[in-house]
Amino acid sequence: MTTKGKKQALGRGLNAILQSPDTDITSRDISGNYVVGAIAELPLSSIEANPFQPRDRFEEEALNDLAESIKHQGIIQPVTVRKMGYDRYQLISGERRLKAAKIAGLEKIPAFIRVANDQQMLEMALVENIQRENLNPIEVAISYQRLIEECHITQETLSDKVGKNRSTVTNYLRLLKLEPEIQKALQDEQITMGHARALLGIELSEPRMQLFNATLLENLSVREVENRAREIKTTRKSPEQKTITPLPPRHKEAKSQLTEHFNTKINIKRDSKGKGFITLHFNNDTDFERLLNRMHE
Repeated sequence: MTTKGKKQALGRGLNAILQSPDTDITSRDISGNYVVGAIAELPLSSIEANPFQPRDRFEEEALNDLAESIKHQGIIQPVTVRKMGYDRYQLISGERRLKAAKIAGLEKIPAFIRVANDQQMLEMALVENIQRENLNPIEVAISYQRLIEECHITQETLSDKVGKNRSTVTNYLRLLKLEPEIQKALQDEQITMGHARALLGIELSEPRMQLFNATLLENLSVREVENRAREIKTTRKSPEQKTITPLPPRHKEAKSQLTEHFNTKINIKRDSKGKGFITLHFNNDTDFERLLNRMHE
């Protein structure tokens, strides 16, 4: 088959796929060649939002700037969609570009058309957004958590998919253990990832929130928060002074009597409620047998 013939066959195959009423794209075109990954110009009106989109906030100013760029330069990077039916597509990734294209007044947008079931779609959406979009740390953490829980993958597999060290993935996931107020402050860039990691060093919620509030009020640096968190941990780990309850006279007298009777060291411990124990010391097995015989006398 000539090169020209191949191109025509591929073109007919892609056209047939785009007009197919089937829910998902078939994996091969009529010529038997794979067409997944081909780029098509799709009407914006035929693309519906991605229900798995991890990003829920877009800065209006940034979108307007991107829209201006699109007016002059066009769409540099195609969005990614999956076919849902005849002339119906669902966005997998590129929501920011899609929104900006609408603002710019475009009627069509270049798009990769891919085969994906819901789980594959979720995984692709999350991975591509994590890698390509400027998500805030909490959005990244939520995306990581969704990949683990909804796509049933391990942290090790996740680190491979997103191209991050496992320790980096773990640090992001730990952010979800923070109180909602701290997570919101991290989203709003009132504190940094460094501040959040320092606050995570405090196990209990109350002292952590106290330090968080001080961080905002005093505009503390990451180093200052780390130092204060370390002081809080050191203070809480210091051994508490135990109140020593002195033995009453009767117990002291009994201790002397028992020491004399058994001819060995005797310890008597008693708390403020009168509960305690008596300990007899022995040096070897022979001494142990001696004490037992002495008890039966």
